[in-house]
Amino acid sequence: MSRAPYLFSLALIATALVFAPHIGFSHAGGTRWLLIGGYTFQPAEALKITGVIAAAAYFSIIRGKIATHTWGLGGFFAIIALPVLLLILQPDLGTLGIVLAGISAVFFVAGARSRDILLVIVCGLLALALLAAFRPYVRDRVMTFINPSLNQQTQGYQIRQSLIAIGSGGVLGRGFGQGVQKFTYLPEPMGDSIFAVAGEELGFAGGVLLILLFLGLVLRGFFIAAHAPDMFGSLLGAGISTVLAGQAFINIGAMLSILPLTGIPLTFVSQGGSAMMISLASAGILLNVSKYRTKSAKPR
Repeated sequence: MSRAPYLFSLALIATALVFAPHIGFSHAGGTRWLLIGGYTFQPAEALKITGVIAAAAYFSIIRGKIATHTWGLGGFFAIIALPVLLLILQPDLGTLGIVLAGISAVFFVAGARSRDILLVIVCGLLALALLAAFRPYVRDRVMTFINPSLNQQTQGYQIRQSLIAIGSGGVLGRGFGQGVQKFTYLPEPMGDSIFAVAGEELGFAGGVLLILLFLGLVLRGFFIAAHAPDMFGSLLGAGISTVLAGQAFINIGAMLSILPLTGIPLTFVSQGGSAMMISLASAGILLNVSKYRTKSAKPR
């Protein structure tokens, strides 16, 4: 717990370094990667886990002061301030949403007042409205979500091809490896669109099974959090569970056109070194919290 500020600070510094010449790497309109020795790494992924660790450490230390504006709500906004700024500048709103979800879950489980939670939600909606007003790419994604027939050559195209892939899978799918949409039709078939590929090859049954697996993951994660031996472990478990499951359900929701496209990978499934590494590390921390659970620990 004592190392939480240092881990969070290192992640923030690494995320800021993407803007440095000869170190930062830009692709598809975003400046999100570090180029090191011929390899690329997305440091914003580390904010998902280090942000939760920092928030869990902070709120477990202040405990009884969470209900105050200065320590509770003020501390929450102090933790999210730099991640919000850096991820808007990159821009990477999908990762920002996951980071905020994890830290907000920690804030809520720590005992935040309902009016503080409501204020956080209102501020988030206002920020989204401002981004949609002043950032064309955000506005385009929102408008495409409202009317998928728009932008058929960009976001609308991906949604359409995703729905075609999932719909063509039927109940049991075409068969593992027998999908067609992944060949030239579906953008990022091994990345953001992997759920659509699974829906085509494994069908409705396979898609439902995958969703149930993620649901089981979050339920088990919150069970671990509820039975953690101390407050830090409890908050850490809740935040990590929210990050892992939230990332999965946002990806699935986008592929089903229930949510706007965000570019968020599917947890443990999508191709991607940085995201996979952080997801595995998060799962390892969650297992470590479970390891130290005592039999006498009561649900929090």
